[in-house]
Formats: sequence, structure tokens, C-alpha cells
Amino acid sequence: MNAAVAPDYLDSYYAHSALLQAPTAPLAGTVNADVCVVGGGIAGCSTALALAERGYRVVLLEAQRIGWGASGRSGGQAIFGTAIEQAELEQLVGIEDARRVWEVSLAGLALLKQRIERHRIDCDWADGWMLAAIKQRQWTQLQSSQAELVQRYGYTSTRLIERAELRSTIASERYIGALYDSHSGHLHPLRYTLGLARAATQTGVEFHEASRALGFSRRDGRIRVRTDGGAVECSQLVLAGNAWLGDTAPALGRKLMSIGSYIIATEPLGEPRARQLIANNAALCDTNWILDYFRRSADHRLLFGGRVNYSLLNVRAVAPATRARMLQVFPQLRDARIDYAWGCLLDITLNRAPNFGRLEPDVYFLQGFSGHGIALTGIAGQLVAEAIAGTAERFDVFARIPHRNFPGGMLLRRPALALAMLWYRLRDLL
Repeated sequence: MNAAVAPDYLDSYYAHSALLQAPTAPLAGTVNADVCVVGGGIAGCSTALALAERGYRVVLLEAQRIGWGASGRSGGQAIFGTAIEQAELEQLVGIEDARRVWEVSLAGLALLKQRIERHRIDCDWADGWMLAAIKQRQWTQLQSSQAELVQRYGYTSTRLIERAELRSTIASERYIGALYDSHSGHLHPLRYTLGLARAATQTGVEFHEASRALGFSRRDGRIRVRTDGGAVECSQLVLAGNAWLGDTAPALGRKLMSIGSYIIATEPLGEPRARQLIANNAALCDTNWILDYFRRSADHRLLFGGRVNYSLLNVRAVAPATRARMLQVFPQLRDARIDYAWGCLLDITLNRAPNFGRLEPDVYFLQGFSGHGIALTGIAGQLVAEAIAGTAERFDVFARIPHRNFPGGMLLRRPALALAMLWYRLRDLL
């Protein structure tokens, strides 16, 4: 473990426990590429890797450091499906396209595991994920959802865990039942992102950190992506900055809302105590709208997150509240020291479905993963690489999902969503 985190990464447990690399040089002057990728998270690194494997010359621009955003700060849960319920997705795009989206999400989990093995990425992968019910209506819904997965999608990797078994698995009185999925799991997200970047570098991708894309234009039939220090001239452009893309493509921001999620990490608890908390070492998320999520780390800490809000509160202000939520689940951790507390911005869409598409025929974008980014961002990069190479069927399934702008415009939508959040908090109490 590093003695001190690099000053250009957020002071998180992940940054302290990753093998951080020296930064790559900022872009200087003009370089040429087949494809320029903007964003050094999982989506961008996956896109770059998949394109380089196909023989394309790729330049990736990252405004900060690789994995600096949500890809390197999240809860690390790799989950099947997307954030929108399949029944809702069926209403938006029909059963056939909804099924194709589902199949891509499963392919995303398979691709993640393949890349970990192929590129020997040391990221503490662990199998198993649970979605837990607190109230009877939630448990009833979980039972219905599990039956639908089997009957409509033929997905048999999940099973229902009744209260008695759950109590022997999770040392908490809070939950009355859970849906367990053996195909999903959890990992160290920053180590995984850095591992993808290393694999992409070895495959020929040119990385430039501290190189924010300021915008793009046309020049002599080519796309020109500008930074403070230079420009990339390319034939194709992929925008994968998600919540951090900013003014690079303002039109995309109308479809997104950046929300704050916060995570704390306890001191090392020792293996016996950590194992007692979560006997099967699965990750867990509850079914509340304002949800909690937690898992064990490889060095036997509890990583506990939640406290989603739309007001971007300072992490120091919400860390005590996150600890209080942890104690609602595990009151036996009252004596445990909190070693780290940090936050991240997630990009959500209005309908919670991922938002992939084209701004122009040769300008692609990937965004709106809405909390399902660990597995879905990786396969998204694969899909856009397929599309650039001439096989766009899987990418276009996602591009057909309709997305509306958030109401209230850029000025009023955050206060409007803060009010909506209050309503959902009240609903969770019922």
C-alpha cells in the first residue's frame, strides 16, 4: 500500500491502496490519430483498448488522471442489467430491443472477467451480489422480479434468500430477504481502471493526462479536438467523459444530472470480524430509492456508501451521516474507526437507461450509466469500437433508447430534483 496518495488523486481508500503510475505527459502540439477518445475512465479506456486491438491508432485525452472520476471512486459493484427496470425498458423500446440490452449487460460482466484474466489485472475481484429488501413490499417486488428474470429472460443465476438464511449471511437485523446473483460481483475500481489503461498502453494507445478537451471542430475533412497544449486531428471521436465532460459537448449535458454519492471505509477489522459481517463476501445494495451499498475490502475493511444527493454537498459534511447509516445496518461497528471518506459524481439520465449515440456520424458518445457503470462502461467501449469498425448493430440498440432533457433547464433542474429527492426519501420510510 502506498504511504501517501498522489496529490492529483482524491484522498480515498482506493487511491491509497492502488499502485499508482507516474502521470503521462500532457498533450503538446498537434498529433494525428484514427480515433480520439475523451475521458480516462473505464468507458474511455475500454474504448481505446478495443480499438487498438483492431489496429486503430488511438489517442486518449484525460483532463485529470486515469480513473480520477467515478470509475476510480465508486462502490465497485459489477451488476447485471441496467439501472432501469427491464419492464420499463420494454415499454420504451419493445421486448426485442430490451432483450438485446439485457444480453449486452451480461456480456459486459463476461468481458470484465475476461479482461481481468487476460491482462492479469490485480483488482480484488470477488463473486456475488445481493439486492436486499427492508420492507415487505420490497420483498414482494424482489420475488416478482426474480420470477420475471427466469420466465422472460431465462436468467437462472439468481436465487432468493429468505430471512433465516440471510441472517446467517449478513450480520444485520435490517433486511428481511434478498436476491442473490452469482454472476455479479465486486472489485477495486481504481485498480481495474488502471489495469485497463496499462493494457491499452501496451496495445499502442497514446495517453495524455492533464489534457482537458476544450471542444472540437472540422478542419480539412478531419475532426480537430483542442486542448490547452495542442490538438488531436482524427477521423472519429468518442466522448466518454460522462459527468465530467462539461463544455466539450454542451448538448449532451442536458440529458444528464450529476449526483453525489459518498463512501466511507473503516479501519481494517481483521478477517474474522469482517467475515462475520458478510459471510459470503458478496456486495450488497438495498432496494430503497435513497439506497445504501456496502462490501468487504480485500484487507478486511467495510466499505459503506450511499447518501445520494443532488446538491453536491461537501464530503466532510456528509461523512458523519454516512457513518450513521452504516450503524443502522451494523450497530456492532460503533467502535470501528473510519479511516477514509470520499465522494464521487455519478451521471444519471431521467429514465435511468444508459445514453449512447452519435452527435454526428463520426462523433460518438457514451454516458448515463446511472450507477451500473463498472460492467456496462466496459462493454460500452466494446460496442462503440464495433460501430467504428463497421458493425453497429449492438451499439444502435442503445442509441434507439429515447432520452428526454431534464426539466427546468440548466439553472432550475437541480432545485427541482432536490425536491423530488425529498419525496423519494419520504417514500422509503413508508
